[in-house]
Amino acid sequence: MPSPFVLLQHVLPQHALTRLAGKLAACERPWLRDALIRRFAAAYDVDMSEAARGLGQFTSFNDFFTRELREGARPLADSAEFILSPADGAVSQLGSITGGRIFQAKGRDFTAAELLGHGADEAARFEGGSFITIYLSPKDYHRVHMPAAGALRSTAYVPGDLFSVNAATAEGVNRLFARNERLACLFDGPDGGFASVMVGAMIVAGIDTVWPHRFAGHGRAVMHEDFGVDAHDFVAGDEMGRFYLGSTVVLLFEPGKVAWRDGLKAGDPVRMGQAIGARLTR
Repeated sequence: MPSPFVLLQHVLPQHALTRLAGKLAACERPWLRDALIRRFAAAYDVDMSEAARGLGQFTSFNDFFTRELREGARPLADSAEFILSPADGAVSQLGSITGGRIFQAKGRDFTAAELLGHGADEAARFEGGSFITIYLSPKDYHRVHMPAAGALRSTAYVPGDLFSVNAATAEGVNRLFARNERLACLFDGPDGGFASVMVGAMIVAGIDTVWPHRFAGHGRAVMHEDFGVDAHDFVAGDEMGRFYLGSTVVLLFEPGKVAWRDGLKAGDPVRMGQAIGARLTR
């Protein structure tokens, strides 16, 4: 039976609470902004020694939450050999995409087609491939980076629920990552196609990208965008987007392209830029 925490999320006004949190997080009034930042940093033991700015140098809570790191805080593994972690966080699950399905938690999974929102043909490219799901806790650095070099081909913004995405909710809510609001980004890289899916959650005030886009958070309609050849080329480690409050990133790779690092398992902490898998077609 789901925990009381999970059951409560089914009855809470998820979107109304998230809109309220977004307004508070965007507020630039010093008395509110500074109180929110100080209390959050203390409650979650945020390591400000890694940040490029100090606690008193942010214009809003959102500015603090999406803080940039000081130079050199996240050295990158050799992207000629490895797939890089796209974010700080912890591995939720990883493995193979089998029968079009992605493992979520014991007794629960979801389909690649549901997650991506690009149709069955696009999802079929990942059959037999590899996935990894990385959970970003509130204390983590919340910018999302490229796990490999690639050119942005298309995106799908998919509106949806705003359940929490922590381990307890993943174990208690069916198809969690395929029913929450998300932005699925498809890239073409030197080793084939891959996807980076940014999944929203309770009180996540927004998802943003480094390229101009047409979607707005907490919308009601699916929105697809296609990008021209060479419109947005990235190298491994480049920033691609950010979360305004914590959430999850799901990576999908085509078959025969990636072998996850030996011993990497659910619950393991990861840092942006570290090697999480080997490239098999370099």
